[in-house]
Amino acid sequence: MSEISVGVIGLGQRGLALLESMMACPECQIVAVSDLYEDRRQKGVDAVMKHRNKAPKIYADWKELIYDPQVQAVVISCDWEMHIPMAIEAMHAHKIVASEVAGAYSVEDSWKLVDAYEETKTPIMLLENCCFDEFELLTTSLVRHGLLGDILYAHGCYGHDLRNEITGGNVNRHYRLRNYEHRNAENYPTHELGPIAKILNINRGNRFLRLASNGTRPGVGLEAYTKDKRCIDPTLTHQSFAQSDIVSTTLITEQQQVVTIRLDTSLPRFYAREFTIRGTKGLAQGDQNLVCLDGDIPEIYETNKFYAKMLNNADAYKEKYECDIWKNITPAQRELGHGGMDYIEFRVFFDCILNHKPLPIDVYDMATWMAVTPLSTLSMERGGEPVEVPDFTRGKYREREAQDVVALPK
Repeated sequence: MSEISVGVIGLGQRGLALLESMMACPECQIVAVSDLYEDRRQKGVDAVMKHRNKAPKIYADWKELIYDPQVQAVVISCDWEMHIPMAIEAMHAHKIVASEVAGAYSVEDSWKLVDAYEETKTPIMLLENCCFDEFELLTTSLVRHGLLGDILYAHGCYGHDLRNEITGGNVNRHYRLRNYEHRNAENYPTHELGPIAKILNINRGNRFLRLASNGTRPGVGLEAYTKDKRCIDPTLTHQSFAQSDIVSTTLITEQQQVVTIRLDTSLPRFYAREFTIRGTKGLAQGDQNLVCLDGDIPEIYETNKFYAKMLNNADAYKEKYECDIWKNITPAQRELGHGGMDYIEFRVFFDCILNHKPLPIDVYDMATWMAVTPLSTLSMERGGEPVEVPDFTRGKYREREAQDVVALPK
């Protein structure tokens, strides 16, 4: 088999962007698309026609797409609430699954996801694109080569001013609004947590034991924004929001590493993920494109001047430690979603499927990372008390071999 026939569920802004990255992969054939809204379905058809000159089938009912015999793999990019139910349905239909990211709505849902996989053995991958980003993979390579020493601490953030997107939910038919209205959680944990979990070999020799979350007073930033002239939906002027503007979560691993992540999406700010890895021999900081090894650091009084010189020095490590897939990426491929990392994740997904390789972000990763959301809610409801993170591998993590998302330099 040299091609794989794909059906795409969800053709909003994210789904249409994924179509562009998928169709840059010659092995991908989009044979069906589905969305609740007719205009979005048509946009999906138009996008496929532009690249393939062959119209896909169109479904208003996502279940009809899943049970289409021509569809071999299902890509889920719709509202967060439906990711796990659709993935479970697709696995039971023996359709390979690639699901966009989000948080789960209950720990039970994560268990249902694992149970469906273990019953059907249908391959499933979480499309956490940040695991494929250039700096995150370069840092992973440095860690695997021992340059950062024993890794003890990691940090990440989803820092993104989404006030306009959230409060425009009714106008633009976007699901984030109802999530911010009705629940308080670390609702989008996987961008920051996924690359860290891969580096720490979570579910492959290591695991998260517990987490604790705390949030700011709910709704303050968004409620102020709804009264601002920039808010495009005047019906929200008196709307209250359950979601804290900032949620901070600390996770502890079995190997006694500390991981901190932060959701920060409804106050004025610039975009940042703050990806940071700290070890006994050095550190890596993604937003500064910086690698600092112990022997590089001068006396304390020169540290600030030295720091300024070190910014963007990570490029010097690429020749020896960068993976081939990033070394060989073309300018056109970099122009695809999120600087090329969306394209790379699909190249890996299709390669694994066509060559019968294990998927690098599997059901146990998906269940664990997504469960952070309901666990954070539980912790905040208990005043920030630590709560246990389930072992979704049921003990298999002890024997599972480490697996990076791409082949790294030896």
